Amino acid sequence: MQSFRTELENPVVERDIIELERKIREFRQGTIPEEKFRSLRLARGVYGQRQPGVQMVRIKLPYGRMTLAQWKRIADVSDEFATSNLHLTTRQDVQIHFVSLDRTPELWTLLEQDHITIREACGNTVRNVTASDMAGIDPDEPFDVTPYAHGIFEYFLRKPVCQEMGRKFKIALSSSEKDSALVFMHDFGLIPRIREVNGEMKRGFKVVVGGGLGAQPFLAITTHEFLEEELVVPYLESILRVFDRHGERNSRHKARLKFLIQKIGMDAFNELVTQEQMALTHQRYEFGTNKFTVPSLGQYSSNGNGHFNVPPSSIDQFKFELWKNTNVVPQKQQGYVAVYVRVPNGNISSDASRRLIEKLRYVIADDVRVTINQGLQFRFVKPEHLEYVYSVLDAEGFAAAGFGSVADVTSCPGTDTCNLGISNSTDAALVLSSVIEEEYPELLYNKEITIKISGCMNSCGQHGMASIGFHGSSLKAKGQVLPALQVLIGGGVIGSGSGRIADKVIKVPSKKGPDVLRSLLNDYKANAVENETFLDYTQRQGEKYFYELLKPLASLETLMAEDYIDWGQQEKFATAIGVGECAGVMIDLVATLLLEANEKVAVAEEFIDSSKWSDAIYSAYSAQVLGAKALLLQQGVQCNTQHGILNDFDKHFTANGLYNDSSSFKLAVMRMNDNEPSEKFATEYLQQAREFAEYANAYRRVTAAS
Repeated sequence: MQSFRTELENPVVERDIIELERKIREFRQGTIPEEKFRSLRLARGVYGQRQPGVQMVRIKLPYGRMTLAQWKRIADVSDEFATSNLHLTTRQDVQIHFVSLDRTPELWTLLEQDHITIREACGNTVRNVTASDMAGIDPDEPFDVTPYAHGIFEYFLRKPVCQEMGRKFKIALSSSEKDSALVFMHDFGLIPRIREVNGEMKRGFKVVVGGGLGAQPFLAITTHEFLEEELVVPYLESILRVFDRHGERNSRHKARLKFLIQKIGMDAFNELVTQEQMALTHQRYEFGTNKFTVPSLGQYSSNGNGHFNVPPSSIDQFKFELWKNTNVVPQKQQGYVAVYVRVPNGNISSDASRRLIEKLRYVIADDVRVTINQGLQFRFVKPEHLEYVYSVLDAEGFAAAGFGSVADVTSCPGTDTCNLGISNSTDAALVLSSVIEEEYPELLYNKEITIKISGCMNSCGQHGMASIGFHGSSLKAKGQVLPALQVLIGGGVIGSGSGRIADKVIKVPSKKGPDVLRSLLNDYKANAVENETFLDYTQRQGEKYFYELLKPLASLETLMAEDYIDWGQQEKFATAIGVGECAGVMIDLVATLLLEANEKVAVAEEFIDSSKWSDAIYSAYSAQVLGAKALLLQQGVQCNTQHGILNDFDKHFTANGLYNDSSSFKLAVMRMNDNEPSEKFATEYLQQAREFAEYANAYRRVTAAS
């Protein structure tokens, strides 16, 4: 492949892209091990697909926001590099598929021309910062969390502490106590509050930590009922430092923050967080909120409203009223409403995207939000333009009523493109949605009951907190394998950072999924007490009740030939699970680790030159840990956490006289937490890292020669 030149204003971004292009060439030439390269490309948003030789590229949209120009840019990029489809995700990202690895630097360059990044969209990093789609327009919000979500995104992008953690880290901000961002299932969640502090009304947040779904879901734990806004970033940075140092690194299935807290307990975790305080970049951090105070209003036509009026006879008034009652909500700004768009399976073509942009640009704000249930939100719409907006959506096939209702089924791509998918989720979701629309149309108004489906147990479709959840699986019957769905019941949002995890109930053949849905809804209709919510109903009835209710549908005695064929497929089902890349693969090659240690020293030198003392110190710390890990692995000592590496190095090297620069390597390295970041200490600590890197490289050469 040929080198290329970028033409970007931001030299940091330009260097990122050039580095990716160089690393791809080195990988093609065989000079970078595959595991090391995988880690690097994942942190640049490039993810391997189920299909060999092509990539999924994840585009990072903080709090799901796109300008119209950014939306068009993504559509154009999908045309040129992918399949002309945009997949909206439950993390408020956009994914494009079937991309050539060699073209990803060029793709990234084009995205960055409209200030769109793929940096840290995958891998062991701080992932996309999500937020309530109503942020800024929510009548119930104490204040707009948008600048805080954006500030967190900007602050931690490329931050040394969160580039190569043991696992990914997810952050969410809700706009109100209703918790529409589902903070209870995140590593770090914030709910805005206003409190009186020393006689002054202050902004702050309720803080929850350590939540997550996946195969072993945990509810987040409240650490602060009110944390002042200036303390949020320092507290979050402390948590990330603890997670980086003490988090599991061998077993990726135990490497999320929730497992660390479960292992050591909340009191010990809080103590570790406190120990990081002195070394932080900032003791207090001010968010720049001023640039977000003016709403991004649409460029309304100067020739009056006539151009946007539609003849009443041109639209189905019944369907329009249903759509308006289920997909339109009032904003806190008087005279404006927000319009929600159901996007089945989160898939919208690039052509449809461009047509919507062109036709709606004068009646919606230059601020489109991707929602966490894979839809779109248009804001600052005038009520008199709703018929026009509806007609435009209807022409494109996106005017379905019931946004966020029972019919609005969430699904991940599953076996369409993901390595981990077991059975189909996308076609199954469409079938479940059609059951609601055709047989239970009254539920188009019900936004309490949620249906979510994932292709595997990892809950990318958020099945673990659904009212009715499904995840892909398989069953064996009569010597054959058939696609199956694990049924989960009773998850949901309680509010104020609390939620309920769904109970695993029973596994059924995939083709029985619609009958499961019918049985549950019919039973709820027949047996719920007056005004009882579905969440309360499922808690009252309990897991055993639903097992007995659905047990007949799990029978394998009366299977038909069609039961052995998955939804949307023609051939008989066969499991074909690959290696997932959600958090990368650990790198155990000694030479590679030493190379990384040297690179971290060089990065620290650059931070010194730009007077970023804290970042320089952390990079120097990482260099020493990587060097120590390399030497331990050379000695046959298996390494786990960074904290363990420091202990093991003293045990196997310092205590045996193989390392004599200090009486304790661990104490020398951990001086970083005993000193405030300053030019003097950063320079001194960097020199310590340089000397250790030289020692590690020399030790490697001597022992390799012998």
